[in-house]
Amino acid sequence: MNASSSAPHGDIVVHVFGRTDVGRTREHNEDCFIVADLTTMNATLQPEVREHRPGPRGSLFMVADGMGGAAAGEIASALATEVVLQELDTKWRTAEASDADAFATALRAATEAANARIHKYALDHPENRGMGTTATIAGFLGDTLYLCQVGDSRGYMVRHGEAQQITKDQSLMQRLVDAGELTPEEAEVSERRNIILQALGPEANVRVDLTRQQVRRGDVLILCSDGMSGQMRMPDISRIVNESPDLMTACKNLIDLANENGGPDNITVIAVRFEGDGLQPPAAQEAVAHTQYTPLSDSRPTMPVSAAEVRKSMEAMDAADLSMIPTEETEVPVRPTGYSSGDFDRRATTPIAPAAATAAAGGPRLSVTQLRVIFGSVTVAVGAWLVWVYLLRR
Repeated sequence: MNASSSAPHGDIVVHVFGRTDVGRTREHNEDCFIVADLTTMNATLQPEVREHRPGPRGSLFMVADGMGGAAAGEIASALATEVVLQELDTKWRTAEASDADAFATALRAATEAANARIHKYALDHPENRGMGTTATIAGFLGDTLYLCQVGDSRGYMVRHGEAQQITKDQSLMQRLVDAGELTPEEAEVSERRNIILQALGPEANVRVDLTRQQVRRGDVLILCSDGMSGQMRMPDISRIVNESPDLMTACKNLIDLANENGGPDNITVIAVRFEGDGLQPPAAQEAVAHTQYTPLSDSRPTMPVSAAEVRKSMEAMDAADLSMIPTEETEVPVRPTGYSSGDFDRRATTPIAPAAATAAAGGPRLSVTQLRVIFGSVTVAVGAWLVWVYLLRR
């Protein structure tokens, strides 16, 4: 059954804008984003995409935050957005099936293809070994939003004026919160809050978290890099979205607040408002309900991680000297060409460019490859090592 058949009859109108900023401490911008009408494959922020009626192939919104030193992060995030769009163009837009299951499968496959392409690029270019990028990819079809998550860029949904996080960070701190070892408040101030467990590129295989939820009339989706989410709380997002009905203004005000709070990293935000009679209005006090989604064609199992396993990983981390991890800041003037992300603040039409991916406090964000180096240099229990490898590869 086509996903659009589950929505009420009538038009659905998507209003969207995106913006990126280098921040206050970085010299370059390694973030990248893309907005696309997948039916027409128009991937700009020209007026026909900034307000469009999604066709039978839906819409795409994606934020990628590159890392790896030199220009590697810039290359990784640009490759990620380029490959995801290309894969959806060649394997989804012209596919015979157009149902929800096929769409979700195509989004996950495109994410995995981006991982493979970045990983191969790093193998072919040893100077960029360890390069990677986060990816938060939202596909909208019918009245449903599908999100593929790798890393710690985030998605929020504002409904009834209140923002709710709809993605889960693939980070060490999130695992500790899930295991009951830390509260969310403790995780926010931890010195290890910058450690992510996955990114596109460092490993040959990647585990993509896929969730879905129904969209209601008036919902506002916010996708962002951690340069934004790390500098504010959800009430700040709610307030700015509520006070800024114009999405261009909302993006500007979110970036301005992140910069006012220090702007230690690149800041990227996409804002999407869903309107039209084709969407049901939210019921009174209806919260955002996002659920894990497994396409019928996907039989890959998942396994829970226990608190004991997370504690072993923490013990190994305590034994490691994180200050010894090298970081690179030298720019390499190499940039792949790709789809323009439509950043209207730039003076030239180029793919969005680089920046060192660091934490809210300004410290280095550690990639999966760097974590493996740490654990390889520290004597820890064999069991802890096996658990860590499992966490990276599950």
